[in-house]
Amino acid sequence: MLTRRALLALAGAAGGALALPVPAFDLDVSLAADPVADEYRRLLLVHTRWVQQQWDPAIGAYRAADFRFAAVLGNAVLLTTDGYDADLAGVDAAVLRGQTLATITRFAATNRLAGGTEWGRRLFWDSTFELYFVLAARLLWAELDAATRSNVDAIARGQAAYAYGLGTGNDPLSGSWTPNGSAGGYRGDTKLEEMGVYAQAIAPGLAWAPAGDAEASRWQERFVFWAANASGLPAADRANPAVIDGRPVSAWNVAHNLHDTFVVENHESVNPHYQAELWRTAGRAAAHFLAAGRPLPQVLTRQPNGRELWATLRLLASDAGEPVMPMIGDRYHLYGRDVLPLAFLAQVQGDRHAARAEADLAARLMPYLRYAPENRLTKFSGEEKYEPEARAELAIAYLFHRWRTTPVQPVTSAEFFTAAAGTRFFGTAVGLTAHQSTTGFAAAVTKPGQVRFLWQPGHDNWLIDTRAPAFLPAQTAPPMRQWTAAYTAARDGVDSTATVLQTAAGWAGYATLPTGTVVYTGPGPSSLTLFNLTMPGVPGLDGSRTFTGPAGTVTLPAGLGDGGTDRITFTARSARHVRFLGRSASGQYGYSLFAFEAFDATGTDRARGRTVTASSADPAYPATNAVDGNATTRWAVSRDDRSRTDSWLAVDLGATVQLTGVTLTWEAAYATSYLVQTSTNGTTWTTAVAAPSTTTLGAWADVDGRAGLVTHGATGPITASPTRITIPPATLIEGYSGAGTDLAAAAARRLPTGGPATLRVSDADGYLTLLNLSPTAVNGAVLTLPRGDRLYRGVSVARADGGLDLTASVPAGGGAVRPARFTVTGRAPTGARFSVADSHNVTVTAPAGAAIDVRLTAGSWSAQAQVPAGATRSFTKPINGPVTPTTDLARGRTTFPTSPLPAGMGEPSHAVDGNPGTSWRPGPNGRMVVDLGASRTVAAVSLAWTSGTRRAVRVETSTDGATYSIFSGPLSARYIAVAVPGWTTGDAEIVELSVTAQPASPEPS
Repeated sequence: MLTRRALLALAGAAGGALALPVPAFDLDVSLAADPVADEYRRLLLVHTRWVQQQWDPAIGAYRAADFRFAAVLGNAVLLTTDGYDADLAGVDAAVLRGQTLATITRFAATNRLAGGTEWGRRLFWDSTFELYFVLAARLLWAELDAATRSNVDAIARGQAAYAYGLGTGNDPLSGSWTPNGSAGGYRGDTKLEEMGVYAQAIAPGLAWAPAGDAEASRWQERFVFWAANASGLPAADRANPAVIDGRPVSAWNVAHNLHDTFVVENHESVNPHYQAELWRTAGRAAAHFLAAGRPLPQVLTRQPNGRELWATLRLLASDAGEPVMPMIGDRYHLYGRDVLPLAFLAQVQGDRHAARAEADLAARLMPYLRYAPENRLTKFSGEEKYEPEARAELAIAYLFHRWRTTPVQPVTSAEFFTAAAGTRFFGTAVGLTAHQSTTGFAAAVTKPGQVRFLWQPGHDNWLIDTRAPAFLPAQTAPPMRQWTAAYTAARDGVDSTATVLQTAAGWAGYATLPTGTVVYTGPGPSSLTLFNLTMPGVPGLDGSRTFTGPAGTVTLPAGLGDGGTDRITFTARSARHVRFLGRSASGQYGYSLFAFEAFDATGTDRARGRTVTASSADPAYPATNAVDGNATTRWAVSRDDRSRTDSWLAVDLGATVQLTGVTLTWEAAYATSYLVQTSTNGTTWTTAVAAPSTTTLGAWADVDGRAGLVTHGATGPITASPTRITIPPATLIEGYSGAGTDLAAAAARRLPTGGPATLRVSDADGYLTLLNLSPTAVNGAVLTLPRGDRLYRGVSVARADGGLDLTASVPAGGGAVRPARFTVTGRAPTGARFSVADSHNVTVTAPAGAAIDVRLTAGSWSAQAQVPAGATRSFTKPINGPVTPTTDLARGRTTFPTSPLPAGMGEPSHAVDGNPGTSWRPGPNGRMVVDLGASRTVAAVSLAWTSGTRRAVRVETSTDGATYSIFSGPLSARYIAVAVPGWTTGDAEIVELSVTAQPASPEPS
């Protein structure tokens, strides 16, 4: 047996220094405590029970279908490290060893690259499983016969040579899978994954090639090329001079695989599962270099745009380590598939925030593994090949931990979400506006065919199912008009978003606040789809949900409306016909049933083999499949009817019988709400059961102490079932994260009023949210604020009732979220006027007949405002942070170079963060670019410096990010470049780069 010491020796066999931020291996040092690694090992052991189900006595090896034989990598890791537990694994180590070696021997010989005909050579996806297979063989190298070793070496070298020989062309064996040459692609379908696969196909051959191998030197160049280009670069970053593996990034990168907002699309929409492929393919490749004792190519730890893409993933993060899937629902809760990217980022790249996400995911894996179907690392969605893939990648993740000896320590959850918090509008083509806060996630999706609002209070991705829209009824047509904005603290003084849509069902508005609270107004009824599984070990999944409303608390157990098998009994009734009638679906695929059974008093299924009709059916899944008695066949609605909620399936029982119950066995596309109805004539139907059961709550509702809902102007009470909250049409709906809000008080409070009826206003959590549900701008509307202690930007006048009148404007079909800039302590006299210019300046005017004596506060600053009757006095908060809102076009915008930064250069974003305490260090011949987000007429570019020698600068502008010219006066530009040639250490640094827009020309008189 290869012990832990021997495994570490294997990793250091070639004597190469690891490109890890830890000391080189010391085989005499004990491994540090690592609970995540220990959990990975337990998972591999328990998952071995699934592996044993894959044994095929007919071939004397694990099955070939869906690459199940790749399970040998997990086996090899268990067999070559200490602590094998046969009770957990369900198989003796000697048996597992024999089966593993037999499988390696067989499939090494049947690989096409070794002269076989069964599998291999094809890049998608044989090369991925070859990578796992070769690593398993290398771990068990001493126990393999010479012929098998030769075959394994032929696979590794042959695949590298094959991928190299393709150049930048397509693999003729892989059908439509293509990297699109070296250009890549980013609109709708990134080629990040494909380029990563080309790189990883080369990695095993390169890592295990003998020193001085002539072919390996050619493979090395191609490996780095594909790995560097996988993430691609925005046009403005193509000049990045940072050196990776001997060449500047600008010399390696030619592909465009991501949007300039650092997000990738796949299947025509944002799906973070594919963005994580950057670190998945890198992790697969890194495992071979580390196992071979070779230094990691720099490209694996200095990935172009890696930092920015990881920041995007954190912006979409949940508390379970995996991101929200804002548009696509077919890669949801695939836990085993999410491990490797996080383990690579954490344990190879040394990212403590990734270590937090990894630890959170690891804590969920055993409960997930034990949930039905038991002993699987992937479930709920995906492909069968994901299961052996997840086992292999869990094994690699375990190796990363053990090879490190001292694991990277995670930040706290609070630190993780504080750093991840922010907002971003990803662009009209992407159609996503996201907001991560310290207490929850929310987003608005405007992509045609995907339109929805999302809310994930507490970052809990097992509470509200984000595959279904939150609040906004499902949309079957794109909006006729849309407006969205992402506000940031640096530019606007608040992290928040606002979105207004004109849909076929009516106008709708959605705002997200930095507190995690959301505000919705628009067509109803609204709903939230809830998870309600019994998965012991995962917070909140105890098989029930508890709801509290004005009348008290009720706990509704799961059982119906949560997928799986629904067994329903009812009082015997006469029926010849029985049907399922849907009311709401769990996701975008409508309804699909493996079986529909109808039982009489003797327990006989009277639906089996009978005539069945349906509202629609997919040709591949006809209605007859639901009553054929075959548990593997199913009925599914037609593709055109997937968005239809009232689809149905009916069975003619052939004669009138006394029905006592039905059983519905669901595929992943299940009904969260439905009716079971019976009929004696097939025309007139009566309801036997409405599933699931519901409870009436009132104008406010608490959900499990995890989220709260408040309605204003609702037409009825909130109702709840174990899997669904339904909210009647209302003037406003507010959603609060956690249990810290007094929901009864929030529901009873007076809201701000004023302006046209189409202007909806909320002051939830002290932020003024304005949503204009009309195509007409609101100009100079006077809003009555019930509270007089919050001053928002603009002019507020004190009222006799203690409130304020605030003058506000809102764009047509648009919105705004305004933070309170100052607070007032003390009662201002009626008519007192407060004019707030920005976050730092307020002017107070006393009415003619009364003086003002109140205290103004903004953060830690406060001042007593004593203003004589009829007088005016201005107050300024000392500038120790950005003054907001700003007219500076550059403030808070994206800067380049991104990661990796050139040697000696500081962070370019420090020049546009509005913080006088930070600055950009140019470094030798430094050059930075700021992306204004869109072409604007630029009037001036200003620079503020630290002390020291100021070098001459060159200011350039560009409209495309690629071609620049010297800035010489007002012109249209999207990109501003500042170059500081000749800069040396000790010279002045740039504190602020500000850009002023050309004022609009006055209208002719």
